[in-house]
Amino acid sequence: MASFIRKILKALGLGSLFGRKDNVKLGLYGPPNGGKSTLANRISKDWLGEEMSTVSHIAHETREIVMKEQINITNEKGQGLTFSLVDTPGISTRIDYEDFLKRGMKKSQAKARAKEATKGVIDSIKWLDDMDAVVVVLDSTKDPYSQVNITIIGNLQARKIPVLIVANKVDLKRSNMDLIKAAFPQYEVVGISAKYGKNMKDFYEILIDFAG
Repeated sequence: MASFIRKILKALGLGSLFGRKDNVKLGLYGPPNGGKSTLANRISKDWLGEEMSTVSHIAHETREIVMKEQINITNEKGQGLTFSLVDTPGISTRIDYEDFLKRGMKKSQAKARAKEATKGVIDSIKWLDDMDAVVVVLDSTKDPYSQVNITIIGNLQARKIPVLIVANKVDLKRSNMDLIKAAFPQYEVVGISAKYGKNMKDFYEILIDFAG
């Protein structure tokens, strides 16, 4: 398993990247409600004993950059990795305050949220220039062939940022990780359930392996 993962990461350009840095800046990116903040909370709680982000069933709950520094993870072999985890607002190509009205918000609240969400998207794109690597978190129950996902991947490719794709929510019956693999064959796809912690051990092994 470890050697297989190492080959993957070297192919992604992650092996040398993490080998030369003491503290990697790792960004969680993706569309709204894909599970970025849930994954951020899972990682932070597993290794720091505390959550770092607020989650909600309403899109754009995370509207500001949230970062936890000095997260140290280890495996049974004594290998470890230190990184700063950056949870970013969900990237969207369209933000309309009327969508929030449909969720029961008052007009003033909906407009304020839409404005904050728009700023959050802009900030997310700006922060890409500071990322050493990015984990793209996608909802594996949804069609990956979307304008938002293509925009995200395009921005990462243009900046030549190493990418690992997480297919989240594999605990759900509608999950289709193979469709995500087919959509982005140039990247490795790892299936997890951030909410229930499924396959997180394998996910952590991937993060640690390219530090060796």
